[in-house]
Amino acid sequence: MTPKTIKIIYWALTIIFGLFMLMDGGAGVAKEKTGQDVMRHLGYPVYIMVITGAAKILGAVALLQNKFKTIKEWAFAGFAFNFIGAFASRAFVGDSGFLLIFPLIILMVMFILYYFWKRYLTIKTQQQ
Repeated sequence: MTPKTIKIIYWALTIIFGLFMLMDGGAGVAKEKTGQDVMRHLGYPVYIMVITGAAKILGAVALLQNKFKTIKEWAFAGFAFNFIGAFASRAFVGDSGFLLIFPLIILMVMFILYYFWKRYLTIKTQQQ
């Protein structure tokens, strides 16, 4: 892959993933009704939506910036814990099918984004 292709894929995935996490975090902070229903179904208190929503917003902002690499690494780790926890929560309450697999799909997308971020960093380092 050419450096230009890697850069385009990295930024496209970053923007799409970041926007989705911003929207999801915003819905959590606003305690959107569908999210409340899911939290009750999973057995969590509704107030957890504000905490996880704020964390998703901060994580999305961390992913969309390129200055602080350590903070970006922590954001990737936080999102990984989030998606693994979502999968486990769904499994523990007996959900199946797409509801169970969806967090793993998003986790894989995030890992692909992480891979391209590392490739992008390598290219940027070589160009300096």
